[in-house]
Amino acid sequence: MTQKILLGTYTKRDSKGVYSIELDPETKTLDRLKEEITSVGSPTYLAGNDDYSLLFAVNKTEDGQGGIASFKRGDLGNYIALDTYLEEGAPPCYVAYDKQKELVYAANYHKGEVSVYSVDEEGALTLLDKVAHSGSSVHENQDSPHAHYFDLSPDGNFLIACDLGTDEVLTYSLTEEGRLNKVASKSVKPGTGPRHVVFHPNKKQAYVFGELSSDVLTFSFDTEEGTFEHLQTLSSIPEDHTDFNGGAAIRLSSDGKFVYASNRGHDSLAVFAVKEDGTLELVEYVPTEGEIPRDFNIDPTDRFIVVGHQDSDNLTLFERNKTDGTLTLVQKDVYAPEVVNVEFV
Repeated sequence: MTQKILLGTYTKRDSKGVYSIELDPETKTLDRLKEEITSVGSPTYLAGNDDYSLLFAVNKTEDGQGGIASFKRGDLGNYIALDTYLEEGAPPCYVAYDKQKELVYAANYHKGEVSVYSVDEEGALTLLDKVAHSGSSVHENQDSPHAHYFDLSPDGNFLIACDLGTDEVLTYSLTEEGRLNKVASKSVKPGTGPRHVVFHPNKKQAYVFGELSSDVLTFSFDTEEGTFEHLQTLSSIPEDHTDFNGGAAIRLSSDGKFVYASNRGHDSLAVFAVKEDGTLELVEYVPTEGEIPRDFNIDPTDRFIVVGHQDSDNLTLFERNKTDGTLTLVQKDVYAPEVVNVEFV
């Protein structure tokens, strides 16, 4: 049975919006690229409910507005627009959906803000709260806050934000009215640029990817207090790579045994094994066979990894060895334009 993948993109060159493609696990191929939604501009991040019958996408308009758009899946499998919440200025860069509370969370890189929206049965979006971060750090890209991630902790008790501009990982609680209260803030080494975080299935470890430093940081996470304690820092690129690199996506196998991180510049996936104490050890670097692997994802069976490339307009398919985490290339040069987000439905 094929697996459907939704692709979020920039719409700066050839892309028309949100695409889908199918992974056939029997033939180990990606095929049937399809335009799903063309009514959104630069839908760079996607989120949905369990079966993606309800979908949320970042939206950027031609008149300088940005926000979130909601869609429902129609009887023919197509997506139908429900609502759009727009504000003046740049759109968010990250969106997440909380199915328990029926809320949408968003992080805005350019504005340095995190936001909470409610969603009603018709998909209408209402802003409940917004918090603007403050501060800066040492890198030239850190002259102001740049919120890059905002999502639930594994137990759903907290919201976690990564701010690339202030070198912080922040923890928020949420009131019943949808208001945000900052609970804690963990500063990391100046110049790290925290981009995204993934949590171990045991809920006790978290792995943060630094976009500016290309470092993967291991933390312990206190589920009662919502606080982080730094345990380890490992580079995602080899020592002899001295050209530009920017850390991008980070993913964790569902069994919690392997962490994967994508490198833009080195154009590779770094593979790490998770040791018994939750810290990491390098397994291998794998070329992604494309330029700027902005995002990738592991399929629900943990058997495959699909990598999307922003600049070379292609997807790459790898097969995973579940025992040692290593990757084997099975398909490359699959056309998909300006991909920056890969989501398995």
